[in-house]
Amino acid sequence: MSNIPEQADLDNLRYPIGKYCPPEVIDKDQRALWIRELDDLPGRLRREVVDLDDPHLDTPYREGGWTARQVVHHVADSHINSYARFRLALTEDTPAIKAYEEAAWAELKDAKSAQVELSLVLLDALHRRWVILLRSMTDADFARSFVHPQLGELTLAFALGLYAWHGQHHLAHVSNLRARSRW
Repeated sequence: MSNIPEQADLDNLRYPIGKYCPPEVIDKDQRALWIRELDDLPGRLRREVVDLDDPHLDTPYREGGWTARQVVHHVADSHINSYARFRLALTEDTPAIKAYEEAAWAELKDAKSAQVELSLVLLDALHRRWVILLRSMTDADFARSFVHPQLGELTLAFALGLYAWHGQHHLAHVSNLRARSRW
């Protein structure tokens, strides 16, 4: 028996919307779409988890993957970091940013057991501020960049797309888990 279908299934579970693949040209219309996705994300994520009880929230979206609870807390952790990176890039010349150990963060007590409502409220407030900032940015602002230790120099236009994708990616983890589990 070949492992190819099994690997394909695993890849579909890990990357339900595919890996981030930015367009060659990131124009104002594309940025506006991504900003709307970030604006809508907290409400969409809330709708996916609001009626789930602890056993559902503690179900991994795939074998060996994070639980739905960890996914929600991870999105908050990640987007807090991204918001800070945007602010650094807008106020400093090509700052070097610090990466964080997202897998280790997901294993901390709060990520494994805290009520998802805490991160949902955090995401709502964070995204409101972030969207205000994003909508105020000029073409020149989106051309600014930061240096990620593993990914190299990233423009804010690229990072905007990456985090819009990131939100949709993890939203799909939860919505697909719900659909597969018939919750």
